[in-house]
Amino acid sequence: MSTPVPAGIDPRAPRFGAAVTLVLLVAVLLLGTSPAAYVVLGVIVASFALGAFGGIGRTWQGWVFRTLVRPRLAPPTELEDPRPPTFAQLVGLIITGAGLVLGLAGVAVAVQVAAAFALVAAFLNAVFGLCLGCEMYLLGLRLRAGRAAV
Repeated sequence: MSTPVPAGIDPRAPRFGAAVTLVLLVAVLLLGTSPAAYVVLGVIVASFALGAFGGIGRTWQGWVFRTLVRPRLAPPTELEDPRPPTFAQLVGLIITGAGLVLGLAGVAVAVQVAAAFALVAAFLNAVFGLCLGCEMYLLGLRLRAGRAAV
């Protein structure tokens, strides 16, 4: 028995969130190994945690989109399933969280490496609408469906 699909979200919201995250990740890279880089990465990690465990609409970027951006746009032509972008938030949390933890443990380069990996994903989503975490979610569904058919 499959679970019902949650209410759809405006597909422009995750792209907006990715664009904001992209800017923050660029800041992390520019700040190098300074304490400020750790603080900015910590904000990103916290945001990914909100999105991963509370849903994509619970992030502060989602609030900014709903409050300041969405009212100025035409209604979306279609809505998107929130589960793939929520999973993508979990992927972002794992990558940036690992970088932050390793950085705090003394492996300073981990902050920059994690930020660089997350930056690539955020860039692809913000600029091209290609959500790598969403694609991983859909691949997982296909693999699970293939096993169920065997």
